[in-house]
Amino acid sequence: MKILVTGASGFIGSFIVEEALRRGMETWAAMRRSSSKQFLQDERIHFIELNLSDRQQLEEQLRGHEFDYVVHAAGVTKCLNKDDFYRINTEGTKNLVLALLALQMPLKRFVYISSLSIYGAIREQQPYQEIREDDTPQPNTHYGRSKLQAEQWLDELARDRQAQGLQPLPCVVLRPTGVYGPRERDYFLMAKSIKQHSDFAVGYRQQDITFVYVLDVVQAVFLACERGQAGRKYFLSDGQVYQSATFSNLIRRELGNPWWIRITAPIWVLRIVTWVGDKVGHLTGKISALNNDKYHILKQRNWRCDIEPARRELGYDPHYQLEEGTRLTIKWYKENGWL
Repeated sequence: MKILVTGASGFIGSFIVEEALRRGMETWAAMRRSSSKQFLQDERIHFIELNLSDRQQLEEQLRGHEFDYVVHAAGVTKCLNKDDFYRINTEGTKNLVLALLALQMPLKRFVYISSLSIYGAIREQQPYQEIREDDTPQPNTHYGRSKLQAEQWLDELARDRQAQGLQPLPCVVLRPTGVYGPRERDYFLMAKSIKQHSDFAVGYRQQDITFVYVLDVVQAVFLACERGQAGRKYFLSDGQVYQSATFSNLIRRELGNPWWIRITAPIWVLRIVTWVGDKVGHLTGKISALNNDKYHILKQRNWRCDIEPARRELGYDPHYQLEEGTRLTIKWYKENGWL
């Protein structure tokens, strides 16, 4: 079996590549020329450069290949320019799919990694209810909107091809909640802050948070390749709901319980901090983790989601609860000199 993984040098993509190799698949890692191969050192990996911003060039780069599976994990979660979210997450997805169709690639599955963020702040009246697939998405970030637009385009494409009597793209969409684990850099900043004796939270209203360990996302990817039905979309979490302080407390414990100052600030303080972070990012050309999109993410109170369809239809079974996942993550950060 031959698999193509886009975004292979990224956090999730690199773990997908490792699992594909473990399964004995002919594994092709798609990445930009400038991307790091730090986590792609296995000599069995085949590398391919893909320009997702140019459909015609993509066709030439993919010509001569016949992949059984394509896992589209490429994308951006933060950008200096909001237009880049749509150029990379939305248009990049369109270009890849159109190139695959133009080449009549005989795919068994196309797995698109989307996000719970496409739903935004919904079901925020207490007691919070799980976000379900029949809810209407109301994304409140450019990241979420760009991912939703890609999903909507894939749905339109499926309807158009069906109306024309053409073979549909065998697309399965995965919508993970907050993904953490070794190699992840945004949650790492929280661990770094706690090691330096401070923890920062915002908002006084209860916040229900969900997480999914990276290897459980990888599990879902290959289940989707094996069993996913074309057109289906699945939420992914570890099946549990946590309070806003739970992750911080677990990180602190794994760091040996350093003394700390925990600050809980009102939402308006976060608004000022992220506004300043966004302005500084534009001035310096360096993306801040505290930006305007991040404001809406941190402000959101309800991150519950319904993973029963993934359990029932894919056989998805989360192996890592937050306590174990945090232990493994902090252990990796320590062993690799990040902390």
